[in-house]
Amino acid sequence: MSQLPLSDYAKHRAAFMAKLPNNSIALFPAASELTRSNDTEYAFCQNKNFFYLTGFNEPDALLVLLKNEQGQNKSILFSLPKDALHEIWQGRRIGQIKAVQDYGVDESFEVTDVENLLPDYLDGKNQVLFGFNDHDFAAQVFTWLKQVKSNLRQGAKTPQHLADADPIVAELRLIKTENELALMRQANHISGLAHQRAMQKCQVGKFEYQMEAEILHEFARHGARHPAYASIVAGGDNANILHYTDNSDVLKNNELLLIDAGAELSGYAADITRTFPVNGQFTVEQKAIYQLVLDAKNLAINAIKPGMSFAKLNVLTNAFLTQGLVGLGIIEGDLTELISDKKVKEYFIHGLGHWLGLDVHDVGDYYINTDREQLRAFEVGMVMTIEPGIYIPLSDSSVEAKWRGIGVRIEDNIAVTATGFENLTANSPQTIEDIEALMIKVTA
Repeated sequence: MSQLPLSDYAKHRAAFMAKLPNNSIALFPAASELTRSNDTEYAFCQNKNFFYLTGFNEPDALLVLLKNEQGQNKSILFSLPKDALHEIWQGRRIGQIKAVQDYGVDESFEVTDVENLLPDYLDGKNQVLFGFNDHDFAAQVFTWLKQVKSNLRQGAKTPQHLADADPIVAELRLIKTENELALMRQANHISGLAHQRAMQKCQVGKFEYQMEAEILHEFARHGARHPAYASIVAGGDNANILHYTDNSDVLKNNELLLIDAGAELSGYAADITRTFPVNGQFTVEQKAIYQLVLDAKNLAINAIKPGMSFAKLNVLTNAFLTQGLVGLGIIEGDLTELISDKKVKEYFIHGLGHWLGLDVHDVGDYYINTDREQLRAFEVGMVMTIEPGIYIPLSDSSVEAKWRGIGVRIEDNIAVTATGFENLTANSPQTIEDIEALMIKVTA
């Protein structure tokens, strides 16, 4: 699957509208194009909530969802008009007729009609829902409300209640449909092929950006035109910089290469990390750290099922990693006290995972308590990353020199099923034996 059927977006809208109170209106703006330099723009990225509800991928549009006092729904899309001159220079537009025909909205108008029609839609409604985090759009909503208020003497009625629409959409996006899961499997498959390619093309003396190019080539070759995020291609000690994206250094012998890269397919993200030796052979110390992280990842994944939580997985994983680091002599002390003091967080310095979907760090409440524990119980249809890591920078003089400069992260994408889990990251080598075999086969 390369994209969701447009009928799925109508189902998303219906699910959202089922949560709307009667006599209410919800407003969702599209993104605008962003200027990169002078008269060139960045690659367009649609507002994810708007996209989830429409599948419409043009800028400067607006989705209006109405529910009347009897509970009847109406969807209205404002979008850019058909324009022959614009389409000659910058590409075709969908227009209002096809917006109704193909995208399943009830009505569609040109975006220039918004100012005239929105105050009428707001008039008499009890509640207005929109995303509170979009401050620019919130200001626009208040401008429209002010217009309604200015007509009070003529019988207009201003909505009395404002509500944040984002948490409602976030809860819907958190549980993936079968078609969404199928699309995310494909995004993972493409990403796995790209990680394989990077392992096959890696050589001492190449630059990190050349490995990034191999990754992007494989994404695009299989229909994923864009990465889901800026790829991290970190050789040696650069792996100990969590969000390293310079990707400019030369790859050196006897060092590891950490690649955190995932494809975006029709808006949905994969997020995969693999770590492997630049020369195709792990050293003894690299093997020890790598195997510890791999075992921790597998321990966490194998425990995933409905009712599990990140908080419980963290307890398992942190204890396992602590015991492993004690066994390697990297940390010392009483194991029980080290676990209680979370000593492992000096080396495993980020979270175990996050929700995944239309955003790489996808929306959805984690139910975080005052101790920063993520207590939300997993449900069927949730998708998440599991990504333990161990990071020992060259500057860490508290450990033996043989460990310094090693940074390892291994990350898979996991869907919760009724019986446990599905690992969507199925085709990217991760065992020491498989990685070395793949890299030796290519260089032999």
